Amino acid sequence: MSDSEMIRIPAHLQGYPGVAFGGYVAGVLAGQAAAEHVRVDFRRPAPTELPLRLAGTPDGGCALTADETLLAVAVPVGSTGAVAGLPEAPSWAEAEAAAEACRAAPPDGQTDCFGCGLDRTPATGLRQHCGPVPGRELVATAWVPGAELAARDGLLPPELLWGALDCPGNAAGRLLDGRPAGAVTASLRAAVLRPVRAGERLVSYSWLLSSAERKYTVGTAVADADGELRAMAEALWVVPRSAVQGRP
Repeated sequence: MSDSEMIRIPAHLQGYPGVAFGGYVAGVLAGQAAAEHVRVDFRRPAPTELPLRLAGTPDGGCALTADETLLAVAVPVGSTGAVAGLPEAPSWAEAEAAAEACRAAPPDGQTDCFGCGLDRTPATGLRQHCGPVPGRELVATAWVPGAELAARDGLLPPELLWGALDCPGNAAGRLLDGRPAGAVTASLRAAVLRPVRAGERLVSYSWLLSSAERKYTVGTAVADADGELRAMAEALWVVPRSAVQGRP
């Protein structure tokens, strides 16, 4: 990338209110890094609708700052192959049933998130409404990207595919590990294997890799309705102390 450029993340691309959606932010930084395999580490929440600076780093990565405050950094990493514990994708029918179960009884703490918000339409969000898959230690959702989210070539922009690898990890922590609302993505390492097209039937799913104190790690993947893998990720999530202290 050039030495630096200014960007502004629109308000509708939020995760928590006023905070830019982490998966999208990670995808933007990964797209600017001079490497095929990238890990994005988050330092502080990135605000929406404010000027932010993207700048290259000496190692070929990319940093996002507000004034002089570091918000996130993309770090080139070596290829590590498949994400740990990568399971076979659920079927479309299993993922559709899991999504319907989520929408019928959503977890508390739901926000107007671009990735998983229940009030988002296919035109305004990714609708990652993950529910548990019976008989398997994973969560999943069936989803179809809206045409309004696609680029002119009909493909979902890579930063939105990174976004689809984010929220399922939150659902895995809540539904498989009993985590409270309010967890945030601390690190996301992803690989886009094949692009996806608006109107395709897709399955996002996530599984727990480790859990200790306020942190947990997950694997997440996106496949098509035939089970062909399109993208995968490994993420570290952190539950803020305030969320833990506020539990009954």
